[in-house]
Amino acid sequence: MYAQIWTKYLPIIRILLKRTKQDNQVLDLNRIDFERMGTGRKAGYKFTIEFKNGKVANLISSSALASDLASVMLDDANTKLILEGGEFTVSLNTKFQLLIKGVAAELPAATEE
Repeated sequence: MYAQIWTKYLPIIRILLKRTKQDNQVLDLNRIDFERMGTGRKAGYKFTIEFKNGKVANLISSSALASDLASVMLDDANTKLILEGGEFTVSLNTKFQLLIKGVAAELPAATEE
């Protein structure tokens, strides 16, 4: 449902994942993109995804927003390569800010395809 929106943001998310080695990153998202989908208000726009060694480490199935983001990130070869290099937390808050934190991340060089 939200995959198209997340695909639009994926190149920026990938860059921010690489930058987490220096500091936590914040991406301000366009609220209207999500409100157009219409179902977020009921389900909530807040979530946290924990990635460990390229896999989701926490339960996110109750949030379509989180599930779609995780799927888009893991389906992209370059992003998955970055995620396999360590532990990351990706959170969305109610201000439509995507917070990306790296925990013990060793970032491999992603290949361009």
